[in-house]
Amino acid sequence: MSEPSLRLGFDISRTNALLRATEPFGADLTHLAAGFPVGGQRGPLLLEVPLDDFLSGLHVLSDWPDPDSVEWDEELLALVSDVLDDAEQASRFLEHGAQDSAGTECADSGALPQQVLGAGWRADLTAFQQRDISRLLAMRHGANFSVPGAGKTRVGLAVYAAMKERGAARRLLVVSPKSAYESWLSESRECFDAPPVTTVMEKTPDPHAEILVVNYERLDRSLTGLAGWLRAAPSMVILDEAHRMKLGAQGTYGSACMALGPLSRRRLILTGTPAPNGARDLENLLSFVWPGHGRRVVTQAVAGGDLAHASSVLRPLFTRTTKKELGLPPFQPVMRTVPLEGLHREIYDALVGRFTARAELSRGDFDALGKAMLRLLMAASSPALLVEGSSKYEPLNFQVPPLEVPAGESLFTLLQRLPQHEMPPKYREVRDIVSRNAAAGRKTLVWSTFVRNITSLEVLLDEYRPAVVHGGTPDREDQIRRFRQDPDCFVLISNPATLGEGISLHQDCHDAVYVDRDFMAGRFLQSLDRIHRLGLAPDTETRVTVLASEGTIDEVVALRLSEKLEFMGSILDDPSVRQLGDLQEEQAVAGGMDAADVRALLEHVEAAAVR
Repeated sequence: MSEPSLRLGFDISRTNALLRATEPFGADLTHLAAGFPVGGQRGPLLLEVPLDDFLSGLHVLSDWPDPDSVEWDEELLALVSDVLDDAEQASRFLEHGAQDSAGTECADSGALPQQVLGAGWRADLTAFQQRDISRLLAMRHGANFSVPGAGKTRVGLAVYAAMKERGAARRLLVVSPKSAYESWLSESRECFDAPPVTTVMEKTPDPHAEILVVNYERLDRSLTGLAGWLRAAPSMVILDEAHRMKLGAQGTYGSACMALGPLSRRRLILTGTPAPNGARDLENLLSFVWPGHGRRVVTQAVAGGDLAHASSVLRPLFTRTTKKELGLPPFQPVMRTVPLEGLHREIYDALVGRFTARAELSRGDFDALGKAMLRLLMAASSPALLVEGSSKYEPLNFQVPPLEVPAGESLFTLLQRLPQHEMPPKYREVRDIVSRNAAAGRKTLVWSTFVRNITSLEVLLDEYRPAVVHGGTPDREDQIRRFRQDPDCFVLISNPATLGEGISLHQDCHDAVYVDRDFMAGRFLQSLDRIHRLGLAPDTETRVTVLASEGTIDEVVALRLSEKLEFMGSILDDPSVRQLGDLQEEQAVAGGMDAADVRALLEHVEAAAVR
């Protein structure tokens, strides 16, 4: 048997395709490389191409001079066949819409037949869950972008049950944040008469598990074991809170997911925030679902700039239950602008290059602090956060009553002991809001990006017995339980990075206040849903207040979040998301940057410097 002229397979990471030519086909490989502009030759006989680009450019292979002598790795060939079938099916969906596609399971209405899920399924399903399951079963792979509280976990398990009933899958790998573990474990018990063996992966995959749950942080170092687990039986992969891998193959989580995806018979992603920073995030998510096709579809859909058209084009490729469909009472976050005065105003202005005479004496010190986004966000809340404490958790110690500002001190020296002279206006606003709510018997959820804001507010709000949860909290569950159950605990203080996902507080708390926000639109939406989700009584009043320091980076953040939520809401055809970006202004009564965020920040700094 003659030697193959070209061998095609995966690289070790399984995120690239390797094309190995043999002599005398080196010149033909170089010609082939020109058709894959993102790839690169690693030698005269070796070409490496990112997997998504390889699958998008399969037509380039038709130029190979001796196609009969090409040798394919079996798994790559199976993936290529899968992708071609999916592309054909997706094209039909995109051309005619899901309702016109063949198959009774894609109907938008009507009960889902019990036989689809198998006799062992026992959980109740809402009408919108049945609709979402039907749509997802109409395609080989899928995406569920329903809002938090719509039961995406149950929908995912139902799709797996249908695959199991068809004989197409016998195992399910769930990749999720740690905060979602309990949901998957409890739902797997509630949904089946004979609950499948469901385990959370520790060091190695449990070979006896039918449903294996693993967090994103563990994926990269567990790829070999997980790949073996998936290969051992026909498998399905679900990415829960899939926006965690929005960087795609360029990120650690994304590259690991992209490597595992092709090993499964069915891929499903779940997230309520699929495009927190724009089209690129959506491209990467759909590239996991449909390698070689998902990215191209999104790019083509949004290229013209008409988001309504893009939404209509993409809509058949995903299912989404909206807040309106959940029947939740509406709410509208309000923005309360807080004026900066005194040392706080002077210090912030110095940070962005606008110096008073006193600040001029410390110009070098303030230049050294720089104009970094996080420092400006800190300074908009409390400039004292810029001064290092004895630990990253050390609270600010405010002097009551404050000391007078001594004459002749440099502004930088005053910054070092700012809590002795001033309390940030945002802190005063938070205290007033919590106090009024507590007097009315209402609990308050307080959000801040910065841990020292959290610990400082913990001290300031001591009389309200605050519960506190951040990345360093050892007793997170106890703190949340106390907030829910202790009648004297009127406030929970946390950050969206820690508590923004996987926790429900809507039965106990209907008030939230944001001390600050960063540029991460998805994180903001996720945190809002902690107190506004399925199960609220129809007459519940949900109140959310966003604090913004006047003339600071807070205003830039508000603008950019509004633009991101406008994009996401338009793509998802969900007016409620767009509405959340347009905060209602309220008069005061007393961070993940993309290129556009950077431009907006620089414009803010430059505008401040020339005033």
